Amino acid sequence: MDNFNFYSPTEFVFGKGREHEAGQMVKKYGGSKVLVHFGGGSAVKSGLLDRVTASLTAAEVPYVTLGGVKPNPRDTLVYEGIDLCKQENVDFILCVGGGSVIDSAKAIAAGVVYEGDFWDFYCGKAAVEKALPIGTVLTIAAAGSEGSGDTVVTQEATGLKRGAGSNALRPRFSIMNPELTMTLPPFQTACGACDIMAHVFERYFTNTPEVEITDRLCEAVLCTMVKETPRVIEDPMNYDARANIMWAGTVAHTNICGVGRSQDWNSHNLEHELSGLYDVAHGAGLAVVMPAWMEFVMPHNPMRFAQMANRVFGCAMNYEKPEMTAKEGIRCFRRFLHEIGLPINFAELGAKEEDIPVLVEKLGLGDGKTWGFVRLSSEDVAQIYHIAAKAAL
Repeated sequence: MDNFNFYSPTEFVFGKGREHEAGQMVKKYGGSKVLVHFGGGSAVKSGLLDRVTASLTAAEVPYVTLGGVKPNPRDTLVYEGIDLCKQENVDFILCVGGGSVIDSAKAIAAGVVYEGDFWDFYCGKAAVEKALPIGTVLTIAAAGSEGSGDTVVTQEATGLKRGAGSNALRPRFSIMNPELTMTLPPFQTACGACDIMAHVFERYFTNTPEVEITDRLCEAVLCTMVKETPRVIEDPMNYDARANIMWAGTVAHTNICGVGRSQDWNSHNLEHELSGLYDVAHGAGLAVVMPAWMEFVMPHNPMRFAQMANRVFGCAMNYEKPEMTAKEGIRCFRRFLHEIGLPINFAELGAKEEDIPVLVEKLGLGDGKTWGFVRLSSEDVAQIYHIAAKAAL
């Protein structure tokens, strides 16, 4: 196990009806003028936005609102939010929504206190050192942004989807009521489940030896997702299954499962080019990319994949030929994704194999290589996309 620091300052407020405490929580963490940031119509139609703003009024905390966040959040709305916060002297941002809303809010929070263009953080020109404090009222279990310092935004003019990260972007609090996820369509629930599993797998596939404790934590989250996701697809009103998935999403991305070990985020990076080009759901893109990545890199360490197959999907271990167990585990994962209603290849996703050169070019590796479990060249990335394009059960 490698040396590590672990920092997770977010207060999690979990359970039924906890959104009514939003105003109290904002006041607790020093907010005196709030931007309430949200997405489309669901927060309004469900009455959630009214409940949240009523709690702010009851706590005597003034607020302004900015809706309109789209999946794969856009830089154009971030710029609008930065201007609004400066005009209104906002000192706290409250997100009502899922990962896209939270990611947009984090970008706004960093941009408000930065003299340059906030996109500097996303293109690698600058690091986030400070930001307005934020809180969240989570409505979908997926991205884990409610407990992480990470954020991803799409530059609308170029279609580039890029990420930034900093402990300054970790929410002060996150309100998590599993009931708020019950009205999600099955496809969105499934996309969220895939994203959660991806966050774990990208920590699980490591070159660091002797990490049994985090291996077991990762496996616990993965086994939970394998058990609970079909239950909520079948019965969307199952509170206990929803609760387990919602907390799994948070555990998956606070980095408690990733400390002390090298990590691999190549699947996320490859997917970002798909959702940047085609504007597909992030979890759906991951469902296509991640098993393809697994197939390509598995020969690097068949036993690690065999361990996953055995411990997560119950595949019998073939000690003489662990690569056989490893391949079966990847097949089980792809089959699981198909069974919960996700695409498994380019055609089902709405992507085109002839666009692979464009995807590779947008990734921007040139003659270099990525970092991770296996270092990937542009040629490797193209091969993974081709596997994803042709994948079948």
